[in-house]
Amino acid sequence: MSSELEPRSGVAAPRRPVRVLNRLAGVTVLAGALVAGASATAVAAPRATADAVTASAADAATRPPRTTHGPCAYAETPDEPAARPVPLPPDPRRTPDRGTVRVTLSTNHGPIGLTLDREAAPCTVQSFLHLVRKRFYDRTSCHRLTAYPTLSVLQCGDPSGTGEGGPGYRYRDELPTDLPPAPTDPTGERRVYERGVLAMANAGPDTNGSQFFLVYANSALRPNYTIFGEVDAAGMATLDRIAAGGVAPTAEDPAPVDGAPALPVDIRRAVRSHHHH
Repeated sequence: MSSELEPRSGVAAPRRPVRVLNRLAGVTVLAGALVAGASATAVAAPRATADAVTASAADAATRPPRTTHGPCAYAETPDEPAARPVPLPPDPRRTPDRGTVRVTLSTNHGPIGLTLDREAAPCTVQSFLHLVRKRFYDRTSCHRLTAYPTLSVLQCGDPSGTGEGGPGYRYRDELPTDLPPAPTDPTGERRVYERGVLAMANAGPDTNGSQFFLVYANSALRPNYTIFGEVDAAGMATLDRIAAGGVAPTAEDPAPVDGAPALPVDIRRAVRSHHHH
């Protein structure tokens, strides 16, 4: 599964399935949604061997998709295979829902420290830590930077680097309920996702996977994206350097506000700190 923020300057991202295109049709730049693409495509990172792909595809076709039995109910997505093979996360009956956990993304621009909030989003934190432990995020790129006045984020978490890839499973939303209304939105539907917020991108309700976004300036979004932590001060300095580089120009758009970062961003390693807080 992939993860995308909405606008795309009114142009749908390539290979977007019909269900997402319909949902995004007519969306203006102000709509600012953080979509997580949908459906991984053939662009996903290659598996170990063609034989392994054939075997896993045959296996997936002959049994129902697995779902974990705990409160998080992580569910396999056979139609959206993993961009990098990874098992379903552990799903204990008592998923930890108190305290915080520190994770550092070591990037080519400097460290981005994250504080994950178990209380706000226990299943999301459980999944994210699982992907960190399995080194799912190591040697991946952040494929999208947005620079709209109402949407300023860096989006990461897809090993294929296309915006279409995910972990081969999905799980339910854990949505914020206390965000202030966005002053830029007269309809009152959008809320402020504040600078420093760490949240999940998605492809619609309950489609969280591996893609996440880091907010570098207050953004106006419908409250449809799980917030599961925040970026530390050193991480924000790194993020600001990346954002200052702007979005990479293309032949179609010499001054884009949504696309690949002009300064390529590589997550070399994601590491959990085991100091207790």
